[in-house]
Amino acid sequence: MAVAQPNKRILSIQSHVVSGYVGNKAATFPMQIHGYEVDTINSVQLCNHTGYNVFQGQVLNANELRVLSDGLKANDINYYSHLLTGYVGSKSFLKEVIQVVKELRETNPNIIFVCDPVMGDHGKFYVPEELMSIYRDELLPLANMITPNQFEAELLSGQKITDEKSALDAMQRLHEKGVQTVVLSSIPSETNGMLVSYGTTVIDGKKTGCKVEYPALDCQFTGTGDLFSALLLVWSHKHPSNLQLALEKTLSGMQAVLQRTLTDAQELAGAGNKPSPAQRELRMVQSKADLEDPKVCMKGVPLQF
Repeated sequence: MAVAQPNKRILSIQSHVVSGYVGNKAATFPMQIHGYEVDTINSVQLCNHTGYNVFQGQVLNANELRVLSDGLKANDINYYSHLLTGYVGSKSFLKEVIQVVKELRETNPNIIFVCDPVMGDHGKFYVPEELMSIYRDELLPLANMITPNQFEAELLSGQKITDEKSALDAMQRLHEKGVQTVVLSSIPSETNGMLVSYGTTVIDGKKTGCKVEYPALDCQFTGTGDLFSALLLVWSHKHPSNLQLALEKTLSGMQAVLQRTLTDAQELAGAGNKPSPAQRELRMVQSKADLEDPKVCMKGVPLQF
């Protein structure tokens, strides 16, 4: 009798920090509490994120990624229901990630690949610029879902985003590269003090979509994109035919984490003082209940095409 393969086993390839919450540290816990087995490969390992005065550690190279991948394969433990990728800092490593994606899909043709094309933000790269064309031309066509921010969506689509129409045009260009589901994590809303996330998906040639507005909090958080992608993977798997609900639950859970983080950080910093990077670390463990079962306070609106 054939052995049933797990449908909640994730391989997550992104950065790692010893202290704090970015990359795999931000993504693993939220997925585990929803019952997913999460295996991690750390593209870099740092003492803390790069917003601190000092950050140092190690960088995994392409050969080391190959050794880990080959070891999983040799032991016949390379069957995954999902693959999640985030920060990658070099061309050679990203090229090797592409090979890993192809091999995992050979093992499980139905694997769901969620790609966060981490390249930069606010008009600024924080990876080598040569990675952009690799993401655009080689990795995106392999992905089931992508979660770029505004800067990354503009780079990958070649479309400047200035309003809702241009955002949707950019997303359509990304669909045309073969991606089934495109979610823009955050762009400024036309409503003051708000951000908006757009999601569109194409199934059997029919496109549906939604948008969800949420408050822009007056604080600089780190790791929010990694948390966003992890939660969206979970909720879109639980609600495969309802992207709007998945996005509502993702953003509602995130708002709970960020509100708690901001309240605690301001209390620690004291009145009139700006919270330090350590004080602004995401309150992930304290928000376990909100991540598991968020009160849906961010309501979406369907898009008409």
